[in-house]
Amino acid sequence: MADQLPGSDLVMQGIEDLKRGAESIESLLVSIGRPRLIELGLNIPPPISDHPELRLYEILAETNPRGAHAQYNSWLRRLVSFERSAAPTSQGVSPDKCRDVISR
Repeated sequence: MADQLPGSDLVMQGIEDLKRGAESIESLLVSIGRPRLIELGLNIPPPISDHPELRLYEILAETNPRGAHAQYNSWLRRLVSFERSAAPTSQGVSPDKCRDVISR
């Protein structure tokens, strides 16, 4: 069920990128959400940036300076959507189920 949660694709990709030490929008998002994702029972590798929020904004501003703020907020909404959907009280998804799906 967790693989059907909104944003699960970006969380899975972000975890994979962190495992490889790759900087990507997804790895920065997972780094931003790391405390909450760990609380949900996911095994999240250490972040690749000391300030993932700033680094994400810098990357977005490089490609779209005028739209970086809107893009940043959009990416964060996807992360928050996953976090809320994966909460144990939401849709009956347990942390174990989230961990199983993400570890595939």
